[in-house]
Formats: sequence, structure tokens, C-alpha cells
Amino acid sequence: MDMKVVVDFWFEGKELRHFVRGHMHLSSSLWKKIKWNGKILINGRQVFNARTALHAGDEITLIWSEENDILPANVPLDIVYEDPWLLIVNKGPHMIIHPTAKSTQETLVNAVAWYFKEKGEDAGIHPVYRLDRNTTGLVVVAKSANVQYDLSKSHDSIFREYLALVGGEIVMGDEAKNIIGEPIGRKPDSIVEWMVRPDGKPAWTEYMVLAHSWKTSLVRVHLLTGRTHQIRVHFSHMHHPLLGDDLYGGSIKLIQRQALHAYNVEFLHPVTGEKMKFTAPVPDDMKSLITNIWPDLDISKL
Repeated sequence: MDMKVVVDFWFEGKELRHFVRGHMHLSSSLWKKIKWNGKILINGRQVFNARTALHAGDEITLIWSEENDILPANVPLDIVYEDPWLLIVNKGPHMIIHPTAKSTQETLVNAVAWYFKEKGEDAGIHPVYRLDRNTTGLVVVAKSANVQYDLSKSHDSIFREYLALVGGEIVMGDEAKNIIGEPIGRKPDSIVEWMVRPDGKPAWTEYMVLAHSWKTSLVRVHLLTGRTHQIRVHFSHMHHPLLGDDLYGGSIKLIQRQALHAYNVEFLHPVTGEKMKFTAPVPDDMKSLITNIWPDLDISKL
């Protein structure tokens, strides 16, 4: 497998490692594989120093073997779609995307590795984006780093919408949309929490209220940026934390996880150019809450 990209002028002087990990959006595991077992060429000449300074117009070529070294784990998968280049999975709660330690094996990528092994398919495993452990819904997995790069090189390559149940009543007019535009950064002295802070990275969350009561609102959310915990942090900052999200002040009386579901993804297929659109059914725990609070709401039309 190889990938080629030309350095734009605004990356003049940047180090190779920062360009590859940042602009090219390669995972740390793939970057390590390329460094130690593959080849890196700049204008056709192999380089070995990841700190090499780049110049506008340089052609970067990365060469590696695509087969994955992820340990397979026999964990059930809800597969929504598959073709030679992509796999789309409806992720359940209590599952993380990547292993956080060598002892962690029941993750999405481990489950996909088992699925490929059982099929006899020698493919890469490259999730295009992440969902938090207890966020449910659609995850797009590329079978090669090239396809992953094509789908992640800009945030608007994939249109993603979520459904969320938040605490308190948000009242807006019919079809009205609003945007939360507060910057997000790490919370001091925490390795887990994030917060709105003036020196954080720009973050924009568009939302529309679908239903509301005095204690709960159902919102449809579209991410305009992709910061860690963005939806959870933004609604907590608005004093409407997600139900079940006790990390950010949400009540756990009605649901034991954050009530957040990635229910819709849309994108142009990076190989065929076809317009792709997928929807994941509302999970049972959120569905039960919604129907109890708004019995006349037609969930199928959300």
C-alpha cells in the first residue's frame, strides 16, 4: 500500500512527523508501522528522520504493508453496510473504538479483526472517527489508510447527525436551528474531562430541538467540528447536560449512560463517488425514554 501527498505552502518548515500525524490524519499505530516497517520518501528519496523539515511542493510517499496486527476478539458486530473499501457498524454502548492498553481486547477494532479473520479477508482497520465508549451509533471503518485519508482530510467530508436527550427544557421555534460556538480545551488537572475555555480550540455544534418538556429536551445535533466530548461539553456548558452523563453533570436517574446516539451519516464514496446515506435505529434505552416522555412522537420520522 502506498499514499502520496504534496506539501502545501502553509506547511513550509513543518516537521515530517507533524505533517503526517496532523494534516494526513494517520493514526499513531499506522504511523509507527510505517516508520519501523515501511518506507518514507520525500521527492523519491527515502528518509529516516521523522523531524525532517518539509518544504512547499515536496511530494511525500508513504509505503507499508496493509495487513493489520490487531488481535481478533469474538465480539458481536451489527454491520450496516460493507463493500471492498468500507465497513459501517452500528456500535452499541460499553464499547470503545481502539484498545487503551495491551490487555484491552473487546474493542470495535478487535471485533472487526475477528470478522475479517472469519471471512478470510486481509484488510486494514481504520475507523474514520471515534465515538465515546457509551455513545451508540454509526461508525465508518475504512479498509485502507488511503480511504480513511480521503474521508477524514476535512471535517465536512462526512455529514454526521446525533440524537441526544438533555436535561431541562430548551424552547425554540419550529424548524429553528441554533449553534453553540464555544472553544473547548482540557480541564486542568484532569486526564479525562474537557471544558469550554477561552484558549481552547474552536468548536461549533449545530442543533435543533425536536421535542421538549419541563425536565427533558430531545435534540438533533450536527457537528461542525470534531472536538473530543464536544456535544457533551457544549450542552453541559449551556446548563443542559446529557441525561446519564454524570461526568458532565447529567442525571443518571433515567438512563445509565450518556443519552447520545450517532444516528445518521452521509458522504460521497471515496472510490465510486456514489452518495451514501445510513441511519441507525434509536437504541432501546433511549427509545424507551423518548416514548415514555412523548408517547405521540413518531421516532421513525426523526
